Amino acid sequence: MESIYDETHELFRESFRSFVEAEMVPRREEFESAGIMDREVYAAAGKHGFTGMAVPEDHGGGGTRDFRFNAIIDQELAAGATGGGGNGLSLHNDITSPYFIEYCTSEQAARWLPGIASGRLITAIAMTEPGTGSDLASIATTAVRDGDEYVVNGSKTFITNGINSDLVIVVARTDPDGGRNGMSLLIVERGMEGFERGRNLDKIGQHSADTAELFFNDVRVPVENLLGEEGRGFEYLSFNLAQERLSIGLMGLAVARSALGWTIDYVKERTAFGQPIAAFQNTKFALAEVATEIEVTQPFVDQCIIELNAGKLTPAKAAMAKLWGSELQTRVTDRCLQLFGGYGYTTEYPIGPAYVDARIATIYGGTTEIMKTIISKEVLG
Repeated sequence: MESIYDETHELFRESFRSFVEAEMVPRREEFESAGIMDREVYAAAGKHGFTGMAVPEDHGGGGTRDFRFNAIIDQELAAGATGGGGNGLSLHNDITSPYFIEYCTSEQAARWLPGIASGRLITAIAMTEPGTGSDLASIATTAVRDGDEYVVNGSKTFITNGINSDLVIVVARTDPDGGRNGMSLLIVERGMEGFERGRNLDKIGQHSADTAELFFNDVRVPVENLLGEEGRGFEYLSFNLAQERLSIGLMGLAVARSALGWTIDYVKERTAFGQPIAAFQNTKFALAEVATEIEVTQPFVDQCIIELNAGKLTPAKAAMAKLWGSELQTRVTDRCLQLFGGYGYTTEYPIGPAYVDARIATIYGGTTEIMKTIISKEVLG
């Protein structure tokens, strides 16, 4: 199949790959130990045009909504084994920035978009609550209008970029009786009184992706920080879910491809019983199966990217990309780790951290079970 990437994309790839190798790979252990990526990495990425590609040029961005550039960043982050820190950067580009680009007023755009494009304003989105999980319609965080302000109360959890973030898109209930039509999006900014960050959660993987609990205790948010219109929050969330889920799916595919590459190199060099591990039939068959799954998946993901660019990617197809890509990621990292033997269970090779980092892929952005539910609705009609 002909590549969906042209010469401009490949030049962008080379540039970003150099950035990853210079700014992120050498500091991976530092970020993993600290449980957070240095926020200056975002600024450095912004300086080189790797954040805010879709932000309009008059606000300092790249002015392109070609998601192929985002896909290249995700692919190269996976190839560089950047772990959770890379996911924080992808979230900023793929998942949160589109809300600002799409729904900001001209005043909000002038206030926030230049910082988002430069990487100086790091973004996050706060949907999940301790008691809701994937059930967004049941959120309990409230935003009560009081004059020219909303008073926000509630808590969120599992928020990626929760510590680093300067602008948090908070999903809150502005109408207690409005159901899905009673939710709105408010931008809570760093330093607002009553906005507190809980602990940086101690996760089993993706350690450098700061993931926090957030607490809102009578936080007074100016009406000017309402994103879009009141009561349309659920609708707005649906707007970007296809891109979010495709992002997770293509990252899963990219990690799987990287894992295959690491494993091929390892089994050719490592010997057992007097011959390279690559010479054993089991190794050959395992890698043949992994390679086939990856190659069969790539055209589907590429097609989804093209459809997203054209505004034609359906929720069900995005769910398929997320379902298959995330499951492929967990399956392939597990299979490849086995071929490393005991060394796969260490951090000496990237396959070990990649295996642990992969476990969240079938959970965040909507669980595997939620994806199957979405797909089944289209299948059954």
